[in-house]
Amino acid sequence: MQNQTSGATPILIASVLWGTTGTASSLAPSGAPAAAVGSAGLAFGGLLLFLSSRGARSLPAACGGAERWLLVLGAIAVAGYPVTFYPAVARTGVAVATVIALGSAPVLTGLLAWLVGGDRPSSRRLCATAGAVLGCTALVLGPELTDGAAPVDAVGVLLAVLAGLSYAVYALISGRLIARGHSSGAVMGVMFGGAALLVLPVLAAAGTQWLLTWRGTAVALHLALFTTFLAYRLFGHGLRHASAQTATTLTLAEPAVAALMGVAVLGERLPLLSWSGLAVLALALVLLTAPSRPLGRGERVEIVHGEAA
Repeated sequence: MQNQTSGATPILIASVLWGTTGTASSLAPSGAPAAAVGSAGLAFGGLLLFLSSRGARSLPAACGGAERWLLVLGAIAVAGYPVTFYPAVARTGVAVATVIALGSAPVLTGLLAWLVGGDRPSSRRLCATAGAVLGCTALVLGPELTDGAAPVDAVGVLLAVLAGLSYAVYALISGRLIARGHSSGAVMGVMFGGAALLVLPVLAAAGTQWLLTWRGTAVALHLALFTTFLAYRLFGHGLRHASAQTATTLTLAEPAVAALMGVAVLGERLPLLSWSGLAVLALALVLLTAPSRPLGRGERVEIVHGEAA
């Protein structure tokens, strides 16, 4: 059970760091393209992850042919997140994009894991995931549902789903590679270093003038150092002891942190529906991370990365 806790804790800390993304990106200079802001954080943070991760340079040579293709696919998935999520935010708003992207990620991760490896989620994980998604939806959409929601942009919804799919794919791939004995730091370093190179053309095409201002530099550094470099190093460490399905559910704590920051820092107010959603989300995460009861005779033991969950 210590392994489960040691996996959940760094993932939850990473979620706290990710929860600062919305507040930080809102401070970017006006006119800075949404995709450029996200790409800048990934470009700088991804390269830093690669350069500072022990074994990252030698990992491709140590991998077999199939694993190298997994690293390539993982890098593409990592690069796909900022170029879909941030434009989704611009089209649908933070609330809708966050709920769709983060809410769909654990569902898509579980579905992909089942289709690829036959890893059927336990009833406890299904209940925790359903409760977390429901609580996240009520938390983030509470103000819009209370005040009357505007029509949702269909393209923005599609982009948010693609962001959730990108997140699910790279979480699943990195979890598989780490489970096969590769260093979590090296796996994250290679995937994010490759993704950094992939988003450089996006950053160049969108324009970099905003980066020359002190606000632009500060936002880019925050996204690079805290929400990319540190957060994903913690996320990779957590994947050593938790499945990708569990990890993507735990990261639903991110919108809770973002909402609380809005209340504490920006003076925003949350309706009762949002506070109720926060309570449901918290209970679901407790259910997911709490120690399991001792198994009775004949009960099935779920194996996560070679260890009893």
